[in-house]
Amino acid sequence: MAYLMNCWYVAAWNHEVTNERPLARTLLDRPVVLFRDATGTAQALFDRCPHRFAPLSLGTLDGDTLRCAYHGLEFNGAGACTRNPHGNGTIPKAAKVAAFPVVERHSLIWIWMGDPAKADPAAIPDFACLDPDSQHVGKRYLRVKANYLLETDNIMDLSHIQFLHASTLGSNAVAQATTEVKEDGNTVWSLRMTHGEIMPAFLYQAMGIESGIPVDRWIDVRWNAPANMLLLAGAVPGGRPRGEGRDTPTCHLFTPETARTTHYWFSISFPKAMGPFGAQLAEEQIEGLSVPFRTEDLPMLEAQQNAIGDADFWSLKPILLAGDAAGVRARRVLERLIAAEQTAQDAIAKAVPEAAGA
Repeated sequence: MAYLMNCWYVAAWNHEVTNERPLARTLLDRPVVLFRDATGTAQALFDRCPHRFAPLSLGTLDGDTLRCAYHGLEFNGAGACTRNPHGNGTIPKAAKVAAFPVVERHSLIWIWMGDPAKADPAAIPDFACLDPDSQHVGKRYLRVKANYLLETDNIMDLSHIQFLHASTLGSNAVAQATTEVKEDGNTVWSLRMTHGEIMPAFLYQAMGIESGIPVDRWIDVRWNAPANMLLLAGAVPGGRPRGEGRDTPTCHLFTPETARTTHYWFSISFPKAMGPFGAQLAEEQIEGLSVPFRTEDLPMLEAQQNAIGDADFWSLKPILLAGDAAGVRARRVLERLIAAEQTAQDAIAKAVPEAAGA
């Protein structure tokens, strides 16, 4: 499967990466090992020793280095071998592994799997709602046995919550909501609004509204390539202006593990100004979201993947409904970015032999 390479992917929550033990994680079909060096800086290396190809993630951390468990070669965060404990200690020139640019931001470890020279931290999408200095954040992780683009479809078209989540997140109003899709450069927005909706009980608490009354609810989703989504949801008593309500941000961040499996990081945030109640609410609400994600979304997405198998999505000629517009737009933007990247790579590959023959 072709992936967009020159972009930032989520590799982990920042608390998952420590200086106590390496973390193994497959990203875009490539084995990666994550760890922190002696300064606490997150590092990421290709997870295979160049000697006998043992996973470096089975090794141990010692200061700034990761020691291979098999024969003791040591590597720093740049991927260079810094110690050979055998013979006279000479380090072979080929004793190095690929290192990936890493940035720690918004409580996440971001990784760049493409050309390191193009890794610009300014290109990381804004997920300030995850910053612990200003927000109480409830967060979770799931591994899903489905392609990451099915996850994008799932979040960009939330009409499914009326049916798949009928007893947990949905109501009879969601599929009939007014919808709008906006595209701003490579960013896609899905804007959904219901009127006179009776929401599930736990959502009234999250939005600070008297339980059971009809509300006007908005669910806005921002998509950034390759599959990083910010969902802003809120509600006001029916007929009241939106400005009287508040946005409750949830993040939905997907990184392909393989063509048929996906890493999923998700969260919900409440302002620190809410005090201890905000912290309690963040934990209660993230658990409230986790249940339908685990018991309803996950089984459906995995069943979808099994039905699709290895077929190309568009080759199956999916019919399109009103709610599909945003997800299709996101897919098209991603396809365009991947095609442009591959065209540039092909041009470079063609130029190299021509230059050599000049």
